[in-house]
Amino acid sequence: TPSSATLYYITLTWDNELMVVRTTYRKTRESLNTEGEAHGVTFCCYQRRKFLSRDRTRQYFVDALELMRRKHNVHIWTYVIMPEHVHLILWPANARYDMDAILTTVKLSVSRKALHYRRAENPSGLKQLSTGQKHAPYRFWLAGADYDRNVIQTKTLRRMVDYTHNNPVRRGLVEDPLDWKWSSASEWEVEGSGPLRLDLESFPADT
Repeated sequence: TPSSATLYYITLTWDNELMVVRTTYRKTRESLNTEGEAHGVTFCCYQRRKFLSRDRTRQYFVDALELMRRKHNVHIWTYVIMPEHVHLILWPANARYDMDAILTTVKLSVSRKALHYRRAENPSGLKQLSTGQKHAPYRFWLAGADYDRNVIQTKTLRRMVDYTHNNPVRRGLVEDPLDWKWSSASEWEVEGSGPLRLDLESFPADT
């Protein structure tokens, strides 16, 4: 059943050398937190900047997905990390869940690590995260509603898996999806070959 969605804006500031995280929100859309349904999710970096072009920040994202899995009991079926956006197929295993809270866990973990790194190791790089706004001086992720699609059809899920894994090929980054390290393509072929374990035991079988 539909529930009102809360869109979280993560604001990162510094106060006496300590990072302060302020989360504000506003109601923007309905979110279908429906038991048993998978979610195809896409979200982008701030101003579509290529904040995910380095292995360091890509690893931040992988670690954030693992944190999300443990904290919210979410199964990870598919993902790809592109230079400026990500695609995910997730299946919340709990009967009651909140996709906005699930995605905030991922985004906040990555944002914190990225800002800490730039503050400590690359202060000049902070300007790339700068928004010029007093109330939200830094952003890693684009503010606005994420693309979140509920999926129940197995055939649709299969098409979405292929679409996700072929993102780097369409962009000309690799010739074969298996050549892109930062996706679940290789893990679908050989368990343990990718940077993140998947939960394919719960993926629906073809009928």
